[in-house]
Amino acid sequence: MDSSGQVATPTSVVFVFRAAALVPSPPLLVPELMGSGAAETADLRAAAVDAVTQLASQVDRWMAIGVDRTEETYDASTVGTLRGFGVDVLVSLSAGTVPAAPDPELPLAVLIAGWLRGVAAPDAAVEVRTISADASPQWCARVGTELRREFDASAEIWGVLVLADGANTLTAKAPGSFDERAEQVQQRIDDALGTADVGALANLDADLCAAVGVGGRAAWQVLAALTGSGTTDATELYRSAPFGVGYYVGTWSRD
Repeated sequence: MDSSGQVATPTSVVFVFRAAALVPSPPLLVPELMGSGAAETADLRAAAVDAVTQLASQVDRWMAIGVDRTEETYDASTVGTLRGFGVDVLVSLSAGTVPAAPDPELPLAVLIAGWLRGVAAPDAAVEVRTISADASPQWCARVGTELRREFDASAEIWGVLVLADGANTLTAKAPGSFDERAEQVQQRIDDALGTADVGALANLDADLCAAVGVGGRAAWQVLAALTGSGTTDATELYRSAPFGVGYYVGTWSRD
């Protein structure tokens, strides 16, 4: 009801946050780092590039969210190298930025975000925010809610690229060895991502995820809070566990 005593007519809601691309962040996405083994992960790589291409086509601006040891923000002028992973591949968060000395110490999520941008959306620029991998669900919810406020205050349509890995204990040869609990946890995560079930993501058990080597739990919980309630369409592009690590690729979108 407005000040004149009349019932106000509801206005249509415009979602300034429009889309998300969900990808993992392993070095094996970069073919130069895989050498002759690049073909083994071609499906994963193609799905990740496709997800980012779709994201860039739907929004005016997009931000990447990944996990690291600390919370940091990397602006579009950031340039790094994958030299620490075996090959000196330059990556940048925007086009045309080539400093004399690219940063060799950037977090992996930042490097992979830059590589994906260069392949899938070379004319785009992206800011990357890393959050602590052991951040509490409550902290993640607060960060996601704050991001949503930032987006809602913008005149532009926003999207996010979420870089997050699943359990690394799915097989005996996995990086974290084998944990019998991992398969069920990974199934729960994949199903939640595949249906945009923000409630299931928000309620992931932080201790259990840590125990089975889920690296991306905090990033997914930020996404859950950022997305909030409402209808979100989810499309699955890839779900598998090469080398015993759970990787999911997909897209979320809303009108």
